[in-house]
Amino acid sequence: MIKIVLEANIKFSIMKPDSIASYLFFTLKVKFFTPEYIESEMNKHKFECLSKSKLSEHEFELWQDEVDGRIKFCSHSEYKDLLEKSVSVIRDKEDAPYLALALAIKAAIWSNDPHLKQQSLVKVYTTKELVDKLLKGEF
Repeated sequence: MIKIVLEANIKFSIMKPDSIASYLFFTLKVKFFTPEYIESEMNKHKFECLSKSKLSEHEFELWQDEVDGRIKFCSHSEYKDLLEKSVSVIRDKEDAPYLALALAIKAAIWSNDPHLKQQSLVKVYTTKELVDKLLKGEF
């Protein structure tokens, strides 16, 4: 099975049920992973995500439970040995955990951040690329 690491901004997009990212998330036949610390990012931006989702707080929490149930949250210990390598190859050091995790579990990354595509260690798919692959029957 194909494995994909979700970057925080993609998870934020998935939290809007009528988004393309949400449609892809529930349609693609892949296994999703993300670093555990993404939860602190979600908590920091919860009210912004809630507002953009157009859901009530209760609906948002139910949606978040549904989304989180399809993601394996990985602890720092699962990818810490690859963090230094990851930091050395990308400009935005905040994204190093996503790259390190992808390396550790031999996965691609789903991100719309162009700088992540500048490294050559793992494949990075944008939302548009995933839509194209889905339409071609590749996922």
